[in-house]
Amino acid sequence: MFTRNLRNRLVISFLALILFTLLALGGYILWFFYQHNIASLNATMLNQAKIIEELIYPDMAGPIQKGQIDEKVKELSSRTDLRVTVVDTTGVVIADSQQNPALMENHSDRSEIAQALAGNNGYSVRASTTLDRSLLYVSTPIYYNNEITGVVRVAIPLDHVDEGYRRILSALLVASCLTFLVAISFSLALAYKYTRPLERIIDTANEIAQGELSKRIFIKTGDELELLAHSLNNLTSSLEDKVTDIIAQNHKLELILENMGDAVILLDRFGKVTTANKTAIISFGITEQMLGQHNIQVIGNSLLEQAAQDTLRLKQSRVIDLKTNIHDKKRVFQVFLAPMMNGEQEPSGILAVFHDITTLQEIHDRQADFVTNASHELATPLTAIKGFAETLLDGALTQPELGKKFVRIIYDESDRMHRLIQDLLQLARLDAQEYREQIKLEPVAILSVLTAAKQDLTPRWQQKKQVVALECCQESINALAHPDWLKQVVVNLLENSIKYTPEAGKITLSCWLEDNQVKLAVKDSGIGIPAKDLPLIFDRFYRVDKARTRSAGGSGLGLAIVKFIVEMLGGRIDVESQVNVGTTFTITLSRALEP
Repeated sequence: MFTRNLRNRLVISFLALILFTLLALGGYILWFFYQHNIASLNATMLNQAKIIEELIYPDMAGPIQKGQIDEKVKELSSRTDLRVTVVDTTGVVIADSQQNPALMENHSDRSEIAQALAGNNGYSVRASTTLDRSLLYVSTPIYYNNEITGVVRVAIPLDHVDEGYRRILSALLVASCLTFLVAISFSLALAYKYTRPLERIIDTANEIAQGELSKRIFIKTGDELELLAHSLNNLTSSLEDKVTDIIAQNHKLELILENMGDAVILLDRFGKVTTANKTAIISFGITEQMLGQHNIQVIGNSLLEQAAQDTLRLKQSRVIDLKTNIHDKKRVFQVFLAPMMNGEQEPSGILAVFHDITTLQEIHDRQADFVTNASHELATPLTAIKGFAETLLDGALTQPELGKKFVRIIYDESDRMHRLIQDLLQLARLDAQEYREQIKLEPVAILSVLTAAKQDLTPRWQQKKQVVALECCQESINALAHPDWLKQVVVNLLENSIKYTPEAGKITLSCWLEDNQVKLAVKDSGIGIPAKDLPLIFDRFYRVDKARTRSAGGSGLGLAIVKFIVEMLGGRIDVESQVNVGTTFTITLSRALEP
């Protein structure tokens, strides 16, 4: 198919060149003939127009003389084949050798008339609207006392010019066809002569490519094709000795790379990615266009580039921990880098094996944070319980008032430990995937949730003589949520407001609709939160003022649980606060559709 296409392209190229040459030459000859004839006629007719102008210009002096011009023009035209037309300066036809001037339209819009009225000789080729024939028009101005008083226009049919043009065109077409037939014959012969040896080379090369390395090419052309055949024979001889080993080695390497669970990337000595296995392509989103790009562009981390350069420089393997973001997710890899040596024992590239330890690192970090925070939170109440218990054992039991006080402290601290453990258990339960999958969201009446939370905590806010107000724009505001979870969120926020709002303070529970979303807020007139602490208050075990929080009985997990639940409901929680003014927590949830 290729050889036939090549032969066809050669033939088509020869024929296209010849055809283009014939068309260009023929077109130029026709154009030159036509332009030459027109130029000759134009010069001849201009002389005749000048002669007529000399004969009639005295008659352009007045209206009486103008009336005699038509008769003179018809008499002059009867002696020649020319059509003569005389036009005044307004374009009105005064005389015409072949038509009644009174019936002819105004000629001021004719291009040759406009040129003559401007003081130049006019020239135009077009079909006459009066005679319905193709004519050559030549015009010249009529001067009387150095002023233009009109225009003389002469016209001649171009029938004889067109006839000559057609004869030349016919002759050129016949000559071109004969030349084209001869060119086809020569093109086919030349194309076959040059493509036949190439066909043999291609056929043999295809057989070699299919594994028949014993094939050889023998042609004698005395040119570059013979050299090409000889070079191909030498190449085949060299390949025959090495192909088997290379195929076996490549197969082993591909099998190992494709079935590795770790990502493997090969870098050249300039740090560009040359090869990647399936795991690397999936892990880092490597496309064909990325192959050949620098590893910083592909992986997006300069630490790998620095480690690769050190590996090349020291010619030693090394292991690094690489932290990066892939598809907006943090990933941690343990990367093994090894130099690849060439025959001269110089590093020609780097083998990089990426072992994904993201999950292990996350588990380790979470365990460390949990142990640290939980130990810290449990240490304080345990220390207090132990200390006061020792005091009681040392003799404080004999003093009823002091013993009762110490027992109360021990009870409060143990109660605080109990709440902390309950919060930890709740976070663990919310973290469980199976538990979250069992929870289904449903329409929840916001006003009823706020009312229930207010009633559950009535003893606490009444004890501090606080006012808890409900403000809802309408009663039938339903959000897409889970009733128990949403109530817990409101209870936690209201409980915090009661703790950190002074006696006789005011707390407002409100809800409203905004942009087809449900908003509910818990606002208090409490001590507020410093601006520097606002971004951190939802972190686990974080306290704005540890001493103040412990005195209020907080575990440091309430707001973390609140944010966790709100996000699981598909919502968002925002906080605004000013010290000694108050705090407002605003929750945004999706609005439930009306049943």
